[in-house]
Amino acid sequence: MTDISKAGTFKLGDRVVARMGYGAMQLAGKGVFGPPKDRAQAIAVLREAVASGVNHIDTSDYYGPYVVNELIREALHPYPDDLVIVTKIGARRGEDASWIPAMAPAELESAVHDNLSRLKLDALEVVNLRIMGSVHGPTEGSIEAPLTVLAKLQRQGLVRHVGLSNVTATQVAEGRRICDIACVQNMYNVAHRKDDALIDNLARAGTAYVPFFPLGGFTPLQSTVLSDVAKSLGVTPMQIALAWLLRRAPNILLIPGTSSVGHLRENLAAARLELPADRARTLDQIATRMAPA
Repeated sequence: MTDISKAGTFKLGDRVVARMGYGAMQLAGKGVFGPPKDRAQAIAVLREAVASGVNHIDTSDYYGPYVVNELIREALHPYPDDLVIVTKIGARRGEDASWIPAMAPAELESAVHDNLSRLKLDALEVVNLRIMGSVHGPTEGSIEAPLTVLAKLQRQGLVRHVGLSNVTATQVAEGRRICDIACVQNMYNVAHRKDDALIDNLARAGTAYVPFFPLGGFTPLQSTVLSDVAKSLGVTPMQIALAWLLRRAPNILLIPGTSSVGHLRENLAAARLELPADRARTLDQIATRMAPA
């Protein structure tokens, strides 16, 4: 199994997790909809991740929908004591695989209960409120109404910690006035760095930042600079992209996703990479080069 301990740990809520985690979204079918192409492989990926030391798995009941949470339960329940399963609410799936905001109080409450049931848990360790703003990223606007509902469910003991996803710095500040925020999950990678200031602010507060699409998402990162640095160190560009994130800030927790055991091992191996300072500075230029004029 791959040793991920070199990447270190960070606090998530009141738990300490390995900084190299796993995002389960890709275990569903094409477009994160329907069953996996290979169910046995999906189960194997989850078990391999945990066996390799991953104790932070990111999921949602709207992946599939329902499919991914059911796979996690089948593969891993009863769960290891140190495993932190983080889920998210705020959306539902249409019959055409569309992503539909689901922010009404009844929808949020139902989503928490659905996650509890399918994961077979008495309480959800961390629930991220996913703000369904623009498809291109966060948009400003008050999050008080839906976050107040989630905070109420936390007081009821159904949710232990609350996080935010797809949010602006202003919304994070607003959220902190309503309840403690355990983590922020936004799009961020070596080429997409709009959250640089937010990450540093959260690091000073001891709050975890969890970048989604750390490897570019549905359109993988493509950069000559990334490829050249990877070649010089004898590793893959995706491993370099993950190593850069681990080096970027101590509060960054990674959740790269895959439906392949081989690709999982490749991702986890990035935890062992030593990224020299000069190579990191070279990679820092990618965002500048790719920014619109």
